[in-house]
Amino acid sequence: MALENFIAAALCSFAKLLTGVRARWLGGLPDKRVRIYYPNHRSHGDFLLVWASLPTPLRKSTRPVAGADYWLQGKLRSYLIHRVFHGVLIDRLGGRSADPIGHMSEALVAGDSLILFPEGTRNLGDGLLPFKSGLYHLARANPLVEMVPVWIENLGRAMPKGCLVPLPLLCTLTFGQPITLQAGENKDTFLARARQALLDLAPPAD
Repeated sequence: MALENFIAAALCSFAKLLTGVRARWLGGLPDKRVRIYYPNHRSHGDFLLVWASLPTPLRKSTRPVAGADYWLQGKLRSYLIHRVFHGVLIDRLGGRSADPIGHMSEALVAGDSLILFPEGTRNLGDGLLPFKSGLYHLARANPLVEMVPVWIENLGRAMPKGCLVPLPLLCTLTFGQPITLQAGENKDTFLARARQALLDLAPPAD
C-alpha cells in the first residue's frame, strides 16, 4: 500500500507540474460528502487531472469510472487502475454480466465518490458531445448523491491525441455548483440540465 500511495502522489505531482493545473471551486469548497464529479472528456489524462486537483483526503475516497477494455490491456495498466487509482471498471462491450449502474452504485453506497465522463468517449472537437443515459440512471439509483460538473480547459490542447508528453499550456479545472435529480424529472430534462450546467463553466468562445 505504501508503494501505491507513493506512485499516486508522484503521478499527481507529475500531472500538476506538466500542466500547471489550477482548480477553481465556484460551487463551494471541496466537501467530504459522496459526490459524482462529471467532467468534459478531451484526453486520457482527464481523470488524473481531476483526481490530482482534489485535496488528498478526498482523492483517497474518489474513484474514476473507466472502461475495462482499455485498462485491462497489459499488466501496467491493470496494476495502475486496480492498485493505484482503485477504479470502477465498466464493461463497455456489453457482456452478460455487465451492470455498470450496479457497480457504480456499490461504490457510492460504500462511501466512495466517482469521476464519471457522461460523454462516454473522448471529444476531439469543441463543446460537448451528447450525454449518455448512464448519468441519469445513476442519479435515479442514488437520488441523494450530488453531481458536480467539472470543466477542463486546455488539456485537449496540452495533450492532443497521440501525444505522450503534455505541451506547456496552463490547464484550468472549474468545479461548478452541485446538482441533484429533481422529483419527477425525466431523463431528457435531467441530461439537458446537467449538460448545460457543465457548458456554463466553459470560457467564452474566442
